[in-house]
Amino acid sequence: MASSGYLQAAVLLLAVQLLCLRAADADQETGTVIPAESRPCVDCHAFEFMQRALQDLKKTAFNLDARTETLVLRAERRALCDCMPTNSLR
Repeated sequence: MASSGYLQAAVLLLAVQLLCLRAADADQETGTVIPAESRPCVDCHAFEFMQRALQDLKKTAFNLDARTETLVLRAERRALCDCMPTNSLR
């Protein structure tokens, strides 16, 4: 008698698993699928990423050049002012 209880429980679990499996398959099938022709390839994504990274690097390099030039001019002005007597600057 105990084995028939186990058998019923096993059949019930199997039925639940099958129902869950079918529900999961139905969810996957109802999703929108973008055709491969309209999706950009991995190489295109990598190329776009590299282009953006290069643009960012160019901006950063330009900003660093501008800041370096400003700091050099400031240092030169300080050195010039330190060399000259204060009464000759007027």
